[in-house]
Amino acid sequence: MNEYPKNKCGQKDCHHQASDNILTLEHEKIRELLFKHDKRVIFEQTNCVPDETEILSELKNLMSPSDVQRKSVLGLDIYQYSSYGEFEQMLIPFLFKTIFETTIDLCFENHPYIFQSYTKERIEKSFISTGDGGFLIFDTPMHSLLFACNYAIVLRVYNAFHFFPRLRKIIGGISTRYAITYDKVYTYNNNYYGRAIINNARILSSDSLNRCLIDEHSHRWFTVNIDGIENLQVMTIEDVSHICEFNEAYDTSSLINKTDKMFGHEANRNQGIINSDILKIGKIKAKETDINVYNLHLQVSMTLENNDDPNQKKVVTVSLGNLNTSGI
Repeated sequence: MNEYPKNKCGQKDCHHQASDNILTLEHEKIRELLFKHDKRVIFEQTNCVPDETEILSELKNLMSPSDVQRKSVLGLDIYQYSSYGEFEQMLIPFLFKTIFETTIDLCFENHPYIFQSYTKERIEKSFISTGDGGFLIFDTPMHSLLFACNYAIVLRVYNAFHFFPRLRKIIGGISTRYAITYDKVYTYNNNYYGRAIINNARILSSDSLNRCLIDEHSHRWFTVNIDGIENLQVMTIEDVSHICEFNEAYDTSSLINKTDKMFGHEANRNQGIINSDILKIGKIKAKETDINVYNLHLQVSMTLENNDDPNQKKVVTVSLGNLNTSGI
């Protein structure tokens, strides 16, 4: 098999975006600029509204709003965490962290080409924890979706008493709701901010049906790059490698000797994503803009191997999201 060529699609924003390319707002530089053109406190007998033209211009040059890049945010939320008993609530953050770390390992094992630019440390650093879930920042909606699929598989294995079964008996079953958004993200003071995170939180909080919801920007990303989410079920890893973000800065040599558990070298609906459905269900309000929200339902089948006993294997089929189309 020959090495796959790297396509040049010629799109302006088509390039691999590493996490360190996220715009960082530096506190000291902003503070320095303010003290150059402004006063921290002022008490005068006559209070006048100042002219902000010069400082506004310099702030815009310093912060470069046009340089804020789009990133994909995956929101995970353990549904009705507050309804668990106090003792169970104390254990759930440990359980979530354990499932989260196992999911990271699965992503590297199952998708070596797609996650080649990531390390465990990079993923953990980009995670905003809420205790019973959190927000993960990835380069593309494909990364977010695959992480959600692997998370759903680990969660099913836990709920089916195959993963820490005694802990499962103590805590009980867990259900998770998911949201994927694709919009601007930036950092300040070692924290992440931006519309992608704000919109994700709004979508998650609006859902009471344990679905996997995506915003219109994520929906458009899949439409532009793979002709629609419905094509996930017939994609090959070669098809993925021709997507701009997975092409220009990616090492294609791994396509030859490594396999992907979701996307094979030939289209196959017996394993990986075997079914995909998408339906627009409503809108959320983001400032003055309405954002369309879509309900995503995937069926994923994968062969799992017990790392502690390689002789133990099991085929697991799960659903990411559900088909409930009630509004948001």
